[in-house]
Amino acid sequence: MVKASRVTYVVACSALLLFTACSSDTNTTNQTELKEATFLFNFPSQTIDPSLDYTPLRAGVTETLVKLNDDDLSIEPWLAEDWQSEDGQHWTFTIRSEVLFHNGEPLTAESVKQSLERAMEQNPGVMEVLNIDYMEASDQTLTIVTNEPFPQFPSELVHPNASILEVGASEPEQRPVGTGPFMVDSFVANSALDVKRFDEYWDGAARLDQARFTFNEDESARLSALKSGGADIVYRPPVDSLTDLEADPLYKTESVVGLRTHELIFNTRNEWFEDESIRKAFDALVDREELMNEIMSGQAVLANGPFLPDFEFTPEYDQKDTGKETALAWFEEAGFETENEVVTKEGEPLHFTLVTYTSRAEFPILAQALQSKAKEIGITISIEVVDNYEEYLLQEESWDIGMYSPLIAPRGDASYFLNVSFKPDGALNFSKVDHPELTSIIDELDKTIDESERNQLIEDALLLIDQETYYSYLVHPNIVVAMNDRVENWNTSRSEYYMLTNELDVDGD
Repeated sequence: MVKASRVTYVVACSALLLFTACSSDTNTTNQTELKEATFLFNFPSQTIDPSLDYTPLRAGVTETLVKLNDDDLSIEPWLAEDWQSEDGQHWTFTIRSEVLFHNGEPLTAESVKQSLERAMEQNPGVMEVLNIDYMEASDQTLTIVTNEPFPQFPSELVHPNASILEVGASEPEQRPVGTGPFMVDSFVANSALDVKRFDEYWDGAARLDQARFTFNEDESARLSALKSGGADIVYRPPVDSLTDLEADPLYKTESVVGLRTHELIFNTRNEWFEDESIRKAFDALVDREELMNEIMSGQAVLANGPFLPDFEFTPEYDQKDTGKETALAWFEEAGFETENEVVTKEGEPLHFTLVTYTSRAEFPILAQALQSKAKEIGITISIEVVDNYEEYLLQEESWDIGMYSPLIAPRGDASYFLNVSFKPDGALNFSKVDHPELTSIIDELDKTIDESERNQLIEDALLLIDQETYYSYLVHPNIVVAMNDRVENWNTSRSEYYMLTNELDVDGD
């Protein structure tokens, strides 16, 4: 049986709101303090349907069957008390009893089944990663059978899009009904989500009365909101502001290495980037040290591959040569001319399109730095900032290079990342990879139960990905958070999943 102990995660902040009730007879003022937190995030949400968006989980509205332990990245019970499987294909989950949805309906195995069925209908990516054949529910026991042996299945239930909601409630995109410590009060797309305490929360009522989850992609605007009192806590303030914030007793900051990896994506369906040597040339051209130390002010660690080095399955990568001379050598390997350190093809200059987005403030700067280095060898790079970035990369064919910062290991297991990023039909296969040997390794991994064998398969896959250079892995960025000094019980979660929690508090003095 797979078991773990529950852990509470904390992320958000608070402001004190006073409401005054006056007595006309005595002129005596009675004050009731309402604790409120305003949290400012960098990615906007167009919907709060938990099957499509992470915000309901982050805002404490919904919960998943299992959750991620932030220290060792193991999975722990949440709405499921325990789970077991003898063969990695037939799973039995015991659903926690005495849990209520925000509308008073009890959480049962049947309601969980209906929620997961809805998630798979609404989101093809959820259907792909869960790989469920059928489910059966009886009281608080949920039986799930996957299409094939799937030993890492419980870890996939960590994903925010597998959050449990009450399917019978209306308007899930505007007012999802979950089991978390907060219930939705109002939502304005791309602007703000207001939540209030759910007094019947199974794990103890929240210390905050209400909270606001807001969005702004401009890091300078997020910093201004913190300093003006418009936000109590801000995600990813400008890194160059940290020194001043740390020296000011009015604020607190935290910075921890997260589970994201900044990367360059190469469109392998492009006529040039089909060539492994061209991908390696750009991999050599990018200056990781400049990105980490200058552009990101040291708030990152260098990446040799997609995963942090402390994962058991991360291989020992060979040291790579980088710089202009190495890039020129790879262009020559690909059959390009490099006379006078200027790259041409049959006498014609090269032009590529690089796409990026603004919610990672360092990306436009990094794009310009890469553009400048390419110009030194005669290559022109046009930079385009696009909206709906993931959708654009998947659907458009005209781009050559992309920048991205995914959560590489959001479940403490490599299977999800490999499946969605490198199988031909993967939901996040932005590079359009179709490599039969790599697909075969991933397929074998998905049905392997023994942990040591799984780790070896993961290592084999990662070394093959490194050899082919489908992506250029740059740095693992720190999660940087700033808050006012009254915020209590804050924890910067590496998973970036658990933010507004029942333990979050503010000092009312």
